[in-house]
Amino acid sequence: MRFKIVIISALLLIVTIGCSSLKVTTDFDPSQDFSKYKIYRWATTKEVNPNDALAKAPLIKKRVITGIDLALQEKGFVLANEDQEPDFVVMTHAGTKEKMQVYNTGGYGYGRYGGWYDPWWGPYGGSTQVSYYEEGSLVIDIVDWTEKELSWRGVGTGIIKEGPSDKEEAQEEINLIVAKILADFPPGGPQHQK
Repeated sequence: MRFKIVIISALLLIVTIGCSSLKVTTDFDPSQDFSKYKIYRWATTKEVNPNDALAKAPLIKKRVITGIDLALQEKGFVLANEDQEPDFVVMTHAGTKEKMQVYNTGGYGYGRYGGWYDPWWGPYGGSTQVSYYEEGSLVIDIVDWTEKELSWRGVGTGIIKEGPSDKEEAQEEINLIVAKILADFPPGGPQHQK
């Protein structure tokens, strides 16, 4: 049953994170010269974790790859062909986890005292509410081809919601999510871009 939930979560993950709730964090190796990056390739199947949520949802993964290719090529990077040596390798993976939110519905105001209504100021009624939700994360890693070391990482995290059922809308939403994650790649500003 848990495996089935993971698969369902993986299918919902990227299409439904939603751009408005997306929190993006990035990190990079400051000693890396990102201006040398021109040509990239995708990690091979051997280089990818088979337990990754995207590996279990190949159609979503294809959409994510399409979105990343689009974002990188808009920045001037070129996808390597068989004859070209890449400058960096792109890897992407995803995951989900259940989160809990606790909030109190109590407050202050007028209330009943004894057998009659009387204004008083103090806590009344209220209750503690607990809700659970799924949080999904999409990770985009840039690995330096020469050094074989991680040089940049972007992570987009958001609440999983029901996404668009239309495939084109789903691709557009993924493109927006990926563009937000890659907004600060390469680090150092436009001098490293085309």
